[in-house]
Amino acid sequence: MDYTQLVILFLIAIVANWFSALAGGGAGLIQLPLLIFLGLPFPLALATHKVATVALGLGATVRHLREKHLQRWLLVLIVVAGVPGVVAGALLILGFDARSGEIALGLLTLSLAVYSWLSPELGLQAEKKHRSSGGIVAGGLVLLLIGIANGALSAGSGLFVTLWLVYWFGLDYRTAVAQTLVAVGLGWNGAGALTMGVAADIQWSWIPVLIAGSLIGGYLGANSSLAAGNRTIKRVYEVVTVAVAVKLLAGPWL
Repeated sequence: MDYTQLVILFLIAIVANWFSALAGGGAGLIQLPLLIFLGLPFPLALATHKVATVALGLGATVRHLREKHLQRWLLVLIVVAGVPGVVAGALLILGFDARSGEIALGLLTLSLAVYSWLSPELGLQAEKKHRSSGGIVAGGLVLLLIGIANGALSAGSGLFVTLWLVYWFGLDYRTAVAQTLVAVGLGWNGAGALTMGVAADIQWSWIPVLIAGSLIGGYLGANSSLAAGNRTIKRVYEVVTVAVAVKLLAGPWL
């Protein structure tokens, strides 16, 4: 890879992770296809992307820790419930064609945008819901399923977590995005990166540039999320979700 391509990769990583940190997911929409476009086969691109996205979580965490609005019990739940699914999904996808999974995930992702758009007040105000033991267990089981999708495809799963936290636990969008970026960005992506690192090859020569872009984009996106209102975050979330769905459904044609 020459100098120009490295600069492009760096800038794209900043943009992709900025959008992801603002909307609560979607970095794979831009970054993963770029890696494939630059010549990496899908398993190698996915493993390389997984490692880089840990930096997104780190950059966002640094910014959100200053605001002291992270909910420890919820972060623990997301990590404990989702990480086993992430590991299982990462191992599963290495032996299967991902196209069918991409189509199914694309349709589900599109439904997220439609549901959010048809629920104009969703996530604008926080409302504690399902905080009993049964509600937390049920919420964790869904997080486990989302974790499998995260490990297997790494495209849009953070968007599922964000909306699930809004819908099930009653978080507003800003708070839900913060929990997603920290727990998914560090916990889930870290587990996925470790699994991929053991089970698949990684393009290590590209990692420093991707990590630098992810750190900067994650921090800037988290800062933008904190400055924006819930309604703005909700609209960005819907736009990014539709874009991710279209990319998943179109596959190699887009």
